[in-house]
Amino acid sequence: MSTDHIEYDASHIQVLHGLEAIRKRPGMYVGSDGERGLHQLVFEVADRAVNEVLADRAGAVHITLTADGSVRVADDGPALPAEEADALLSRLPAGRRHAGRDVVALGLGGTGLCVANALSSRLTTELRHDGVRLLREYERGKEVTPPAPAGPAAGTGTVITFRPDTEIFGTAAYSFEVLADRFRELAFLNRALDVTLTDRRAAAEPRSERFRFPGGAREFVGFLGAGAGAPVHPEVFGFEREVPVMGGTVEVALRWHDSPGERVLSFANSSPTPCGGTHAEGLRDGLAAAVGAFAGARGPLPAAEPGSAAADGVVGGGGGEGLVAVVSVKLDQPEFQGVTHGVLGGSAVRGGVAEAVREELGAWFARDRERAAAVVGHLLRGRGLT
Repeated sequence: MSTDHIEYDASHIQVLHGLEAIRKRPGMYVGSDGERGLHQLVFEVADRAVNEVLADRAGAVHITLTADGSVRVADDGPALPAEEADALLSRLPAGRRHAGRDVVALGLGGTGLCVANALSSRLTTELRHDGVRLLREYERGKEVTPPAPAGPAAGTGTVITFRPDTEIFGTAAYSFEVLADRFRELAFLNRALDVTLTDRRAAAEPRSERFRFPGGAREFVGFLGAGAGAPVHPEVFGFEREVPVMGGTVEVALRWHDSPGERVLSFANSSPTPCGGTHAEGLRDGLAAAVGAFAGARGPLPAAEPGSAAADGVVGGGGGEGLVAVVSVKLDQPEFQGVTHGVLGGSAVRGGVAEAVREELGAWFARDRERAAAVVGHLLRGRGLT
């Protein structure tokens, strides 16, 4: 190891100002300078438009992958004021936006539009209001064309079109499937959302999908269960309710299938929690209690009181063989574990979700004991208890 004296003083510190910091370290803001980062740019721009729809200020969001490599994100809500649009595109926000139950956070750090502007070779805003289209253009984060009228406008809305900078992302390309999966997921979790994704990059007929699911998590489980084997019960069980003890709502949907394995997806404030957390644990607790209570009442498991070892034995460590389920909580103050937000914390969430599932599933069983017997019989056979 060298013993040479190394001097380090203020002259060695490089201070990056404004959007320059984003261009210097893009991975800190969008996750990578590859395909993942490209997709995140779309989510950063769509964030504001999606929340306009959820706040009932807009009706729909339209996202288009264009033939020249640009992405167009449009909504039909009130157009952003020109000064506000420029501020969002040109300045890093002072802090992370509060992401309560009514807000979908698609951005990684609350930086939103300015990240897309900094990492795009060209970005154009089109603000439609008062019958006029107002255009403004930027290159690599810097304004090149001030706001200027560009003809009449039908209706209102904000359109942002950006072309990712090849100096940053090289030859990386968008995946229609990756984008579709995330916007489909958001629409399942938010009944009011209406998103259309269109791919015009190929010379052939454009590919387009619309994501709007008034049935919410029930429709999500139906989608996930396609190909999962014959359903044990025909309809998807589901409910949504306010849970004051955890400061939010819980929505659960599930169906058992005559197949091995299980698929349980969990979400907190519309963000995936791939490593689970207290909401997923609460779902399993509630399932064990409701199924165990019904099984015990039938006689095979006389000790199967809610939460007992026998009750847990009916559904194992999850929800039993063939379960397809979605649990989504929307909280005023979510408590995530770790910077990636992959695990939800909060002890009140586990108890609140468990109680809601136990009550709602127990009532569902009570309304149709033949259906309940089919479910419990399936689970008992899967656990080798019959």
